[in-house]
Amino acid sequence: MSALNDELLRAVELALAGRWDEAHQLVQPYDDDPMASWIHAVLHQQEGDLGNSRYWYRHADRLNQVGEEPRAALEAIQTELRAHRRPTPPPN
Repeated sequence: MSALNDELLRAVELALAGRWDEAHQLVQPYDDDPMASWIHAVLHQQEGDLGNSRYWYRHADRLNQVGEEPRAALEAIQTELRAHRRPTPPPN
């Protein structure tokens, strides 16, 4: 889960930096993951593709969050991902 978590965190960071296309490319391979689908939903919301955004919110089982402001949603996702991140072991 750590590698996926790191990829999703990177996608959120890119989205927060306005690098939509790069973030989108990172989440697309993980369409079956609910967190990736949530990110995907927010990305399409940022893009202005609200129909596609609703699809991904539904896919992530977060349709109740469809009206959230994208930056706030990305920050909430980032917080949740960081909470589940395993610490990196110290070098030997």
